[in-house]
Amino acid sequence: MLTPTTFGTPLSKSALRVLLLGSGELGKELAIAFMRIGVEVHAADRYQNAPAQQVAHYSHTLDMTNGEQVAILVKKIRPHFIVPEIEAIATETLEKIAASSQVTVIPTAHATRLTMDREGIRRLAAEKLGIPTSRYLFATGKEQMRQAVEKIGLPCIVKPVMSSSGKGQSLIKSPEEIDCAWNYALEGGRGDSQGRVIVEQLVDFDYEITLLTVRSLDAQTGQTITSFCQPIGHRQEHGDYQESWQPAPMGSEVLSKAQDIAEKVTSALGGRGLFGVELFICGDEVLFSEVSPRPHDTGMVTMVTGYLSEFELHARAILGLPVDTRLRTPGASAVISGTTQSSAPVYRGLAKALSLPEVDIRLFGKPDCRPGRRMGVALARGNDIPQALNRAKEAARSITVEDA
Repeated sequence: MLTPTTFGTPLSKSALRVLLLGSGELGKELAIAFMRIGVEVHAADRYQNAPAQQVAHYSHTLDMTNGEQVAILVKKIRPHFIVPEIEAIATETLEKIAASSQVTVIPTAHATRLTMDREGIRRLAAEKLGIPTSRYLFATGKEQMRQAVEKIGLPCIVKPVMSSSGKGQSLIKSPEEIDCAWNYALEGGRGDSQGRVIVEQLVDFDYEITLLTVRSLDAQTGQTITSFCQPIGHRQEHGDYQESWQPAPMGSEVLSKAQDIAEKVTSALGGRGLFGVELFICGDEVLFSEVSPRPHDTGMVTMVTGYLSEFELHARAILGLPVDTRLRTPGASAVISGTTQSSAPVYRGLAKALSLPEVDIRLFGKPDCRPGRRMGVALARGNDIPQALNRAKEAARSITVEDA
């Protein structure tokens, strides 16, 4: 894996170049983190004027599931690092690129392919590493899904094997809901895996966490080490996060189990960078749910809680630079969602939101809006989690997204 010893100047022949495949709100903050340490950023997405494209040195629009288009773009840019930020990417092409050139795919080309779908990562965790998970079955087509639901039992969760931000995820409580869940999974699925789903047992968990796990280089030994941010608690609706807070209160023994699972999964994936490991906490037991080899939406709270945000941690770890996962202060985040359809959304209430104590706002700059789309996030610090969460939620409620 490439470890830069010098950092050049963007837009010059000495530039250290990073290509982001996916340019949403997480990619935007990651682009800024790279740019602050002198990296030339190329932001690619399937649509124009995506959030990261608005701040990067260069923007590119293409079908990232098309291997030929991805290969042409990589040949044109000659990036030193390719950083996938979404699931729907031609991962087979990335494996070929990584094997035949000096490009480093983050965290590795194989791990990128494995984690871009829920099937690969679940089989790795449960079947190869022996990590506890909920009961699950994979199915292709509606009839197989119906059979899987019968075997798992009701209620259960159905998700496309490849999707983002909870898209296509359903809770099935009765047989009459199967057809609707199947149709929703088809709508929310991405890439070549459309029509294949995972049917999961509904876990009666006490709470769920995201454990941001960082694989970075030890400055003294040059060896890869694993470190952890404080756990992040979050609330979801329809599989999409609405609020998050850090630190999530946990007993030391349960936290140790969570860290052990996160280290096993991320070590098996290899490479460097930040991983968002999602876990269910059931009393003293910890169940693995999913892992994302990149910054996590619930981790946006780190922009107010940490000495370094998850985006700065990811950028530093990728480049082989020292990281600092310590918590600076308790904090929380609350999503600002769209409520209307608009091709030129406007925001009202920003001054009111920012007048609240220890509040910050990130408006993502997405070029269009639809009901339920995540358009921004309110961030807040506090003396404790309840205070920070109340501030973040009040700030988010203060902002409305409207049609121009």
